Amino acid sequence: MDAQIRDIVTSELAPTATASDPGGLAAVVYAGGRVTFFNYGFADAAAKRPVTPDTLFNLASLRKIFEATLVALGTTRGELRLDDPVSKYLPELNGDFISRVTIGELVTHTSGLLLRTDHPPWPNDSFTREQFVAMLNAWTPPAGVAPGKQRVYTHAGYVLLQLVLERRYGMQIGALIEDRILRPLGMTSTFVPARGEDNRAIVPDQIMQRMVQGYSDQGTAIGAPGSQQSYYDFPGTGQMFSSARDLGILLRAFLGGAVIDPELRAALATTERESFRVDEKFGQAMAWEHVRLDGVTVIDKPGGLNNASAYVGLVPARRLGIVLLANRGEYPHEIARYRILPAIARL
Repeated sequence: MDAQIRDIVTSELAPTATASDPGGLAAVVYAGGRVTFFNYGFADAAAKRPVTPDTLFNLASLRKIFEATLVALGTTRGELRLDDPVSKYLPELNGDFISRVTIGELVTHTSGLLLRTDHPPWPNDSFTREQFVAMLNAWTPPAGVAPGKQRVYTHAGYVLLQLVLERRYGMQIGALIEDRILRPLGMTSTFVPARGEDNRAIVPDQIMQRMVQGYSDQGTAIGAPGSQQSYYDFPGTGQMFSSARDLGILLRAFLGGAVIDPELRAALATTERESFRVDEKFGQAMAWEHVRLDGVTVIDKPGGLNNASAYVGLVPARRLGIVLLANRGEYPHEIARYRILPAIARL
């Protein structure tokens, strides 16, 4: 089976990461209780620095999985409730709509919240914490939109979730993720760094040397290695970084192949449970999306920026998972959801 898996993955990924394509690609597959790495192209094309399992990529919205896990762990330990309104922790949120939104609705994208920072045309401005709170208080939904009644993907909702978690625990989000998830799992190359005045991650030189250069889908370099993009000008709102090797540990934890704290294991499982049925094919869990294909249910989360793409997909019924990390925008991660995972699941 190992050879069959390698043939499936290689045949699908190699054509998407050729010498003529920008940047490179790191992939990790968990199947049969084993982790296998696949590496293509360059972390930095100008320096001819190849991608390895230890290269550090921008995770974009894959970070939401970690924040969802914090919520699930908090509910498992009785520290917060999904039906807690966000105003319980942030009383400055006193707008008619936002004061009724709950933690559970934020984490499952069912709040209905959709700020102008969530969709094109993208703003060129940045927003302070105070401006963000003011936007939330002033926001009114379109007709027919109400908390808990629809699935609307919202980045702003997870920025708000960050503020709720920070207020509840009295710690910044990066430290919370480190303390409650990364350290217990032994993930030593995953972090939410502070952002410098140049919008780059503040990390030691030896860490920065492992960071990718990001590219557009046309091959134009965008930003410097370690660049963090955010519309929000307050701590913790930049990007998270990780390696394929570290995310292989995460796959093992989600799929039951690691010995971990029972409460953390329960929290990971909780994040995967579908809580809102979008239609006969798609459903929404805590950060994760459910996709029902022919005989296979894929639970996954894509993420992307103009210079980074990331994807993690699980087939829990087969204890199968994959991560894709690319240092270019618009990488076609759908090949994992619709082709690689179903093909391996049917072996």
